[in-house]
Amino acid sequence: MTIAVGCDHGGFPLKETVINAIQQAGHSVIDLGTHSAEAVDYPDFSGAVCRAILEGRAQRGIVICGSGVGAAVACNKFKGIRAGTCHDTFSARQGVEDDDMNVMAMGARIIGPSLATEIVRAFLGAVFSNAERHVRRLNKVKAFEEHFGRE
Repeated sequence: MTIAVGCDHGGFPLKETVINAIQQAGHSVIDLGTHSAEAVDYPDFSGAVCRAILEGRAQRGIVICGSGVGAAVACNKFKGIRAGTCHDTFSARQGVEDDDMNVMAMGARIIGPSLATEIVRAFLGAVFSNAERHVRRLNKVKAFEEHFGRE
């Protein structure tokens, strides 16, 4: 699987840890920046990750900002993206298995490198269950996208 990774300056301290965890799990990485701790805007990097997924260059994405919240909010403006902020392994796994989450947001000011590595492994190891109740719920979410016209 190819994973697109993007972060702002707040997420930059955790980016290499995340990239290493992805590679150690046997996956490829597209590093979409930022490449320094100089202040930048998280929507630019969240958007780049989402476009990589929607264009088929990556199957999933990880975005990192200070809290994980702003990056997730930006990602969820893209039709077809289901982003969740995860600061524990249960949410990372369950978000994929039950909700077909394809982008995980993390807060570098919330969690440290060891926990981030565990969370990334849980996210990458999870597969959507395709259980009837989860498919039904996912279809309702997709109907929101259609009805409210997210592009």
